[in-house]
Amino acid sequence: MLAMPSGTLACPDTDRQHRLAAQLAAMIPGAATIWVSLNDPKQRWPHLHATVTDEAGKTLEPNRTTVRVAARWILRVWPEANWDRPHVFDLSDATLTRSDLVAVGQGR
Repeated sequence: MLAMPSGTLACPDTDRQHRLAAQLAAMIPGAATIWVSLNDPKQRWPHLHATVTDEAGKTLEPNRTTVRVAARWILRVWPEANWDRPHVFDLSDATLTRSDLVAVGQGR
């Protein structure tokens, strides 16, 4: 795919993000967002951590394997994201946003 002078792709491939959103929605019924971080609060060292919430913001409790697989898939689709900070993947529109920007209602 051709790139513009800025280095960004001329026609970004969003199909991959939408396919991932559809797969995760099927894998975790009722999920609306998935919060992903490399800093699990229960661990002393960097460790993959994710939290799944529904439309009302209620935390869902899928099994640990499902949550880890979902988090790994999200990291693989956005390898260029700065994973030093947590991100939120919105399944409804297949967008990934830094969690601090979601909290203050800023753009994606």
